[in-house]
Amino acid sequence: QLQASGGGLVQAGGSLRLSCAASGPTFSRYTMAWFRQAPGKERDFVAAFRGSRNTPHYADSVNGRFTVSRDTAKNTVYLQMNSLKPDDTAVYYCAAETGGRMIITTMKNPSAYEYWGQGTLVTVSS
Repeated sequence: QLQASGGGLVQAGGSLRLSCAASGPTFSRYTMAWFRQAPGKERDFVAAFRGSRNTPHYADSVNGRFTVSRDTAKNTVYLQMNSLKPDDTAVYYCAAETGGRMIITTMKNPSAYEYWGQGTLVTVSS
């Protein structure tokens, strides 16, 4: 089960931090990802940790502006979003794959994930 929070309205250039709390005894081994979906568009990959590896992965569109992190003691993954742009406006979803089967070629595919949070809306005004 995933519970996302932290969305809101922010002006361009501002920052927000999203949180996603997960349940389960082996959180540190999960692949945890953030996706986003703008109105009328497909759900796109934003960032992820693949399994227990500590190297984060980012979409080109957010690399250098967003930072994904996780706190295994709290079973929580975060998405720090800086230098926000109106194009970042979307519903942001956290997702998890818990079986340790994620491979890098499918990590950016929403269908590779078992569990999804409810989504949190981020609106960036110009």
